[in-house]
Amino acid sequence: MLRCFDDLQGSIKKKKTVFTEQFTTNLFLFFSFSVSANGFPGADLKVTGIDFLKSQNSRLHHTDAYNIKNLVVRRGQVFQLQLSFSRELKAADKLVLHFAIGEKPMKIRETLMSLKPRQEQDLSGWQISIVKNSGKECLLSVTSSPRALVGKYTLDVKTGTNIYKPENNAIYLLFNPWCEGDVVFLADEAQRKEYVLNDTGCIYVGSAYSIYSRPWNFGQFEEFILDACMYLLDKSKLKLSNRRDPVVVSRAMSALVNANDDSGVLLGNWSGNYNNGTSPTDWIGSVSILQQYYKTKKPVCYGQCWVFAGVLTTVMRCLGIPSRCVSNFNSAHDTEENLTVDIYLNEFGEKLNWKTFDSVWNFHVWNDVWMKRTDLPVGFDGWQAIDSTPQEQSQGIFQCGPCPLKAIREGDVYLPFDSKFVYAEVNADKVYWVVKKVNGKDKYTRINTETQGIGVNISTKAVGQDKREDITAQYKFPEGSKEERKAMQKASSFIRPSGMTPRASFALSVPVDDVDSKPRVLHEAVSKTGLQLEITNKEALYPGNPLELAITVKTSTPGSWTINLAGSCQLQSYTGKVEASLGYVKETVKLEGKSEMQVPLKIAANTYMKMLASVEDEMLIHITAIAEVQGTDDKLTKETTMTFEYPPITIQMPETAKLNKEFTCAFIFKNKLNVPLDNCKLLVEGLGIFKMSTFDEGDVKPGRIIKSEIICTPTRLGEKKIVAKLTSTQIKGISTEKAITIIE
Repeated sequence: MLRCFDDLQGSIKKKKTVFTEQFTTNLFLFFSFSVSANGFPGADLKVTGIDFLKSQNSRLHHTDAYNIKNLVVRRGQVFQLQLSFSRELKAADKLVLHFAIGEKPMKIRETLMSLKPRQEQDLSGWQISIVKNSGKECLLSVTSSPRALVGKYTLDVKTGTNIYKPENNAIYLLFNPWCEGDVVFLADEAQRKEYVLNDTGCIYVGSAYSIYSRPWNFGQFEEFILDACMYLLDKSKLKLSNRRDPVVVSRAMSALVNANDDSGVLLGNWSGNYNNGTSPTDWIGSVSILQQYYKTKKPVCYGQCWVFAGVLTTVMRCLGIPSRCVSNFNSAHDTEENLTVDIYLNEFGEKLNWKTFDSVWNFHVWNDVWMKRTDLPVGFDGWQAIDSTPQEQSQGIFQCGPCPLKAIREGDVYLPFDSKFVYAEVNADKVYWVVKKVNGKDKYTRINTETQGIGVNISTKAVGQDKREDITAQYKFPEGSKEERKAMQKASSFIRPSGMTPRASFALSVPVDDVDSKPRVLHEAVSKTGLQLEITNKEALYPGNPLELAITVKTSTPGSWTINLAGSCQLQSYTGKVEASLGYVKETVKLEGKSEMQVPLKIAANTYMKMLASVEDEMLIHITAIAEVQGTDDKLTKETTMTFEYPPITIQMPETAKLNKEFTCAFIFKNKLNVPLDNCKLLVEGLGIFKMSTFDEGDVKPGRIIKSEIICTPTRLGEKKIVAKLTSTQIKGISTEKAITIIE
């Protein structure tokens, strides 16, 4: 019995031991589970959030003005991300950041970057490192490559087997003019502020010796503009690998800003009929154009050269490529690339546009963009000309540039892209022909060749100032200088030579016998009489007033000279297209030795006012004079273009205003002309202050004052500009701008 008791006691002890072991195991499992659930070591590491530190990063990257929720940074420059984890990040934890661009991101194509904090620089040139690791927060530093592809990246974070995708995970990466390793690096801070960050400016228009500025809002930071530019990059169908190269990107954008080949942004129209869209003269900036295009994905109607250039400036600055608008006065459109533009006149001096494919535009506006040209021999870095106005096809597409200004200046026209065409725009010779009927046939007589009239007063907005900077010397050496002759000789060796036969739309039908011509010479013939012509206006050229013009004939050598003078006045568009012939004068002038005589040319107001009202383009006054000295070979042609003068718009507002506080801005216009202005429309816009608004003012009779007001609430600090433009049936472009400083 005692033995049975001992056996029972042993059995109880054994069971007790087993129970204790099971209890301990269960308790350990429970404790382990609790530790995992509460973030103690041994748990899965998970990302619980990402702070893109937008305010801090965007300020350092000069992207704080972009009106977009996402982070916008520039390549080759460090930015920081704050990661939140489920527990503290340990040395043994696996952490990988994936930055991806394009539809099928791949490491080998540098469209997928897998970055680990404790690893050397990624093959793509990207790198991340841990700045601070404290508790469940980790501050990371990310540096993209200065050669990174520009565009819209997505970010996700992998920890072990867990992948975290932020809700708003798109990061926009731009070119970086502040980064020395970027090919668009621009060393001067004032230039970076002007050519990258300035969202307002002006474009110079008019005629060679009557230049005025047209205010333009570039608005590269406005809502949807960055997304519109990203859409254009996608639409360009560029290989992703080409998106790192500003040469390729700027060329593609020069094609996409016009709608000719690819349903791009703007449809060009020079017909004078803009019923199905907006007249080119009615635009005051790029914002509404790009916003409309991004919304509809259809070309916006209509543009002309300054509109194309304004929009292309916006796109380039938005993407981070330094850019400026360039206005070339007396700009040659040399369709045959032989450095001559033939101009045909009748015996009264009136231009016969229909006889030639060539033209000389009063002004043409394109763009310069700043970059290194690693694709060219050394020495062609810096400003490059690009042009989005659809004039001639290049490689089968309406695109132009980039072409180094140095190549244009030095005559290296064999270099890409489109250097021959741009060279001719600023260097071609004008050859004047008079067409007369002789025995029922047209006879062509060459009057003279003008070698210095093309490409004058090339203009852009000055850095940091509201004034014109003349950059002609960046495009060409001084006319007649040794360097200029050398550059012309070099350029001519790459361009088809031209004889002096007129090249016109009818050239093949002109018998050679009917051409009175001499072999071409590069310099002008020495005049026997010292014959000179001057064209002036005696009174201000206000619409509604008679045009009081005068042609002065001068001689400077001894002798008695009899001169046949013909002079004409025509209305023309800025492209040189004649819209109306207004009148002419024909006289025989007798001069002795060094003397002169002024011949008046007066045009009554009713002769031209109907034409001003019947076209939707801004008209210019074009005067041409032909002088031939009897008994000599002295012949001379002179032409000039003048602009009408208009009463001003006045903007009334305080010099300063407070952020998010209302103020009133008034626009005042008094019609000081002798004629009523019909269907007046006032267009106003203030970036960072108010969106574009239109006031229909109706008909404004002589002497009447109109006043329109707008309540403004500024949303951005710093100097801002308000732009106003008045259009009417008779007048197409009275514009002004005024600055205001927004303070806290």
